[in-house]
Amino acid sequence: MPDTASVVVTRPRAQADALAQAVAASGRTVVLLPLLEISPVDDAAPLRAALAELDGFALVAFVSPNAIDAAFAHIDAWPAAVPVAIVGDGSRAALARHGVTGDAFTIFSPADSAHSDSEHLLQRLDLASYAGKRVLIVRGDGGRELLADALRAAGARVEPVAAYRRATPVLTAELAARLRTLLAQPNDWIITSSEALRGLAGLVQSIDNGGDDALMPRLLQQRLIVPHARIAQTARDLGLEHVRLTGSGDARLLAALQSQE
Repeated sequence: MPDTASVVVTRPRAQADALAQAVAASGRTVVLLPLLEISPVDDAAPLRAALAELDGFALVAFVSPNAIDAAFAHIDAWPAAVPVAIVGDGSRAALARHGVTGDAFTIFSPADSAHSDSEHLLQRLDLASYAGKRVLIVRGDGGRELLADALRAAGARVEPVAAYRRATPVLTAELAARLRTLLAQPNDWIITSSEALRGLAGLVQSIDNGGDDALMPRLLQQRLIVPHARIAQTARDLGLEHVRLTGSGDARLLAALQSQE
């Protein structure tokens, strides 16, 4: 691998620092290129109303660290009797920042931290026990329905609420120039969201003028490191050829980078 290859960290800016610092500590050049921008919902009233009734829920599921941080802006203290469901180590760390840890609260998460997704979270939940009970799902606007659908199928009264908005960055002249520079040679891109990857492809397509300097073929030759099979499939669907699936967690992402050296 050429020494000039950079590691492009594409997480939302607020979640990128720890991973970027770890990559830099390993001796690699890091480029921060957030491919999703996180912002508050336009109307937080439904979120505040749901959180005001926390004691009435049999379970509260957070789909991401962003959902946790957005919700806890409106929470004084988590009720000890209300269990929490999360999908990954990032969410566990986010809960801990707000004083919610497994030694004092009930936290459900996938048994294997390498598989941080709704499918594996569902395996840890006694779905039948939520029949007729209220379950709150705190998420971004839109998103997957798998968790909500499975709980509804088990008879739960599911109440999803949006805590934040996601959006692909607006294409500016500066962003276009950065993309052209990064695509000038193969680099290692850490991609932790299918939505972010699709957004990247859309940005590149919008500045690709074709011809001898076409950018899409250059994107397809970039090296991707992804934590979930769902993201790997998105990459294959887009035509990317060099995709490494690591399993969830920053330690696995870093190990994959180091093993390529």
